[in-house]
Amino acid sequence: MASTDDNRTPSNDTSDSTPTNDSEIELTILHHGNPITLTFPATATLDDLSTTIASDLSIPPSNQKFLITPKLGLQKPPFKDPTIPLTDLLPKKITLMGSTPSELSTLSASISAATAPRRPSPIRPATPSRTSGRSTQRIQEDATYTFHTLRPLPYLPRPERSLAFLERLRDDAGIRAAMRAHRFSVPLLTEMDPAMHTTHESRTLGLNRNHGEVIELRLRTDAYDGYRDYKTIRKTLCHELAHNVFGPHDRDFWNLCHQIEKEVERDDWRSGGRSVGNEEYYEPEEEEIMDHGGWTGGEFVLGSGSGVEQTVMSSAGGEPPTGGLSRRDILARAAEERMKRARQTEGKTKEQGSDGSEGSIQ
Repeated sequence: MASTDDNRTPSNDTSDSTPTNDSEIELTILHHGNPITLTFPATATLDDLSTTIASDLSIPPSNQKFLITPKLGLQKPPFKDPTIPLTDLLPKKITLMGSTPSELSTLSASISAATAPRRPSPIRPATPSRTSGRSTQRIQEDATYTFHTLRPLPYLPRPERSLAFLERLRDDAGIRAAMRAHRFSVPLLTEMDPAMHTTHESRTLGLNRNHGEVIELRLRTDAYDGYRDYKTIRKTLCHELAHNVFGPHDRDFWNLCHQIEKEVERDDWRSGGRSVGNEEYYEPEEEEIMDHGGWTGGEFVLGSGSGVEQTVMSSAGGEPPTGGLSRRDILARAAEERMKRARQTEGKTKEQGSDGSEGSIQ
């Protein structure tokens, strides 16, 4: 039987897993940042751990990934060696990455509610008043060249923090300036589940589908116990925005990527727009990669709830799994957001006209 201890602070050493007697052992794992202690016979194996996770935590083997450090790395069913004794894992840190079907169903339900048809408002929009042409143009550009929908993963801890992180990226002065300069309009910006894009060889930091229809960013740490550095994620976003134009990682792509990075640094007036050197760009760690090139084709799915897993093809030849929000839903949602922003633009220009003042929007 699994038991959780939310009052315990996870540490780098989860070696609280110790034998209780000659016939039983206790093994502690981390799941979504929380320690979970499981009891097994002393002869139990890695395969027994997977079976217990499925029965006690309702996470099927197909959704399970175990990050075992040091040395063993990423393990997922079916295991290459399912007979590894759990006694060998007692001194190691074990992080379980995976979600229950009910958590994925909750995600699908939230998407359905967000995309449900809405009644048109009986209030007619006001006629815009005379105002500064430059101010109006900036407002309209910011409403057009932006990320029209932000979507955190509600089944992960504290989705409101992920939403705030996505909002910060969307409203970043440097990102806004680059979006206007290159006329980028992205229907959906969402966070990436680390469990879906972590292997024993690499960690993918971002993904771009169909030249900017959907951009996914890895916001969280592998153990779900915190968030990655903001500027690192912002540089990953610059990388993914370059995939709006170029798919493969060729010279044209890298020229545009570095250009966007410079523009974002230059126009980030909140932090002074300073950079060190003319050729200093973020380089991921050896086991981290930005992406495998832009994805094309297929249907994008956020989470899973239909029971049918679909795929999109990667330019690198892989088939990353996807699953609930279709391309049609994404584009419809983006159109709805554009209409909403247009109404907000009309309201702002009316207020500026009634105040009798003019000014530029930073």
